[in-house]
Amino acid sequence: MEKRSFRDRRRQPTPLFSRYTFWGQRKLLRRKEDQEKGGYVDRYGPGLLFFLILIVGLNVLDSFFTMIILECGGWEVNPIVRSAIEVYGDQFWIWKFMLVSVNIILLCLHSRFRYVHRIILWITLLFLGVILYQIILLQYHIF
Repeated sequence: MEKRSFRDRRRQPTPLFSRYTFWGQRKLLRRKEDQEKGGYVDRYGPGLLFFLILIVGLNVLDSFFTMIILECGGWEVNPIVRSAIEVYGDQFWIWKFMLVSVNIILLCLHSRFRYVHRIILWITLLFLGVILYQIILLQYHIF
């Protein structure tokens, strides 16, 4: 039997920044319908933290390997990063780090919505593939 009252007890929704932002207790969505619809929580699991930090670390490695490959005579295949390199020079990694980090924060905030965990996994696999490709390029000097 449904025990919920359909009268909204709050006058307005919880704001983005409140005391619950840093000290909230909600770790997961309890109701099945809320889990299917998605929503926001106050705390996140260690698995999500692992993958998000892994993506940021792989992003830094990607920038580092890109600079090494460029110094050895290689070229950047990604046209967006190539444009950033032309504009920012050797400091392009700061731009790339900030861009990826902002998106990682957005993915973290939306991690309880449908398919976001899959997106995070695919981004991790994509970065791993790029890093492995760069290691092969550096090992065999194929550029």
